[in-house]
Amino acid sequence: MLTTVLIILLLILMFTGLPLFAFLGGISLVSFCFIADVSSAAIFSEAYRLASAPAVIALPLFTFAGFLLAESQAPIRMVNFSRAFLGWLPGGLSIVALISCAVFTALTGASGVTIIAVGGILYTAMHNDRYPDKFSMGLITTSGSLGLLFPPSLPIIIYGMVSSTSVDKLFVAGLLPGILLVVVLAIYSMIFTSRLEKIVQEKTSLAMMWSSFKDIAWELPTPVIILGGIYGGIFTAGEAAAVTVVYVALVEIFIKRDIKLGQLGRLMRESMILIGGILIILSTALGFTNFLVDQQVPMQLFAAIKTHITSQLTFLLALNGFLLIVGCMMDIFSALIIVVPIILPISHFYGVDPIHLGIIFLLNLEIGYSTPPVGVNLFISSFRFKKSIPYLWRSVVPFLVIYVIVLLIVTYIPALSLILLNYAKAQ
Repeated sequence: MLTTVLIILLLILMFTGLPLFAFLGGISLVSFCFIADVSSAAIFSEAYRLASAPAVIALPLFTFAGFLLAESQAPIRMVNFSRAFLGWLPGGLSIVALISCAVFTALTGASGVTIIAVGGILYTAMHNDRYPDKFSMGLITTSGSLGLLFPPSLPIIIYGMVSSTSVDKLFVAGLLPGILLVVVLAIYSMIFTSRLEKIVQEKTSLAMMWSSFKDIAWELPTPVIILGGIYGGIFTAGEAAAVTVVYVALVEIFIKRDIKLGQLGRLMRESMILIGGILIILSTALGFTNFLVDQQVPMQLFAAIKTHITSQLTFLLALNGFLLIVGCMMDIFSALIIVVPIILPISHFYGVDPIHLGIIFLLNLEIGYSTPPVGVNLFISSFRFKKSIPYLWRSVVPFLVIYVIVLLIVTYIPALSLILLNYAKAQ
C-alpha cells in the first residue's frame, strides 16, 4: 500500500514540475527498497560506475569546446566559407545552410544553439536572396539537429555509455548515414530551388574563396583532428575531446581573439551545468534500469510482443514508429537514458546489431526534434524568428518526409552503418 502511494505521489509531482532526475531517483529508491527489498546502495554503485567510465570525460570536454565555438565568431566564418565555395551551385545557399548546421550541431551537440547562432545568419541571407520563406524556415528548423550523427555528437556518447557500446565505433558508424541524409536533403533543395527564377544566384570568385579560407583556416582542422585521431587509432574519444578543447581554446582566445580570458569562467560554468544535469539524470536512470533488468521487465516485454512481432523487419518498423513519438515528446538525452536500456535487450532477440541500433535511435530522435506537435526545434524557431507554430508545422513537412525516407533506408540496410567498421576490421 505504501509503495503504491509513494509511486502515485511521485507521478503527481512529476506532472507538476518535479525535475526528471528527482523523479527517477525517487522511483529507483521506492523500487529497490520497497519492491525488490534491495539496499539503495545499488543506485549509488551505478552512479559510481558511470563516473568511472572512460568515455564520461569526453562529455564535459566536447561540450566546453562547443560553447567556445558558439561564443566566438566561428559560425559567421563557417557560413562565409561555405558560401564562397558552394554558393554558386543551384540552390547553393540552401546547401550552405545544410552543411553549416550539420557541422555546428556536431561540434556543439545542441540543436537550439545551432538555430539561434547559425540559423539567424542563414535566414537573413536566404531572405535577402529571395528564397521562399516557408522553404527557408523548414530547412533551418529541421537542420538544427542535422549533425547529431557526426562526431563528436554528445548523443552518440550518451548512447555509447548507456548501451556499453564503443563510442569510437559509433562515431565511425554514423558517418555514412549522416552524409546520406545531408546529400538527399541537398538534392531536394537543388531541385526545389531550380524551379524558382526569382532566387538570386550566388556569385563567387577565387579571391572570395581565398579570403574566406584564410579567415577559417584555424578552425577547419577541428573535425579532422577528431575524426582522423579516432579513426586513425591515434587516440580514444576521451583523448580526442581533450585535444579538441585545448586546440579550440587556443584558436578562439589567442589566435582569433574572439573570446576574452575573463569569459572562460562563465562558459565553463554554463557548459558544466548542462553536463552536470545530464549526468545526474543518467545516473538515476541507470539505477532504475538496474531494477527493471533485475525484475526481468525487458524479458517480459519481449514475451508480450513476440506473439505479434515475429520478424526483425516488423520489429524495426514498430521501433521506428515508437521512437518518432518518443523523440517529439522528450528531449534526446532523457529519451536515450530511459528508452535504450529497455529496447536494447529486446533488439538482441531480433538480431539487431547494437551499433546499428544506435544509429537508428539517433536518427529517429533527430527527426523528433522537428516533429509536430511538440518537437523542440519548432518552439526554438518560433521564438527566434517570430513565426507561429502552425506555420512552422507546414514548413517542416517536406523535409520530414525526406528524413523518414532516409531513416527507412538506414534501418533496412544495416551495411550503411556497419560497412566502415567491417572495412577497418578487414585491414
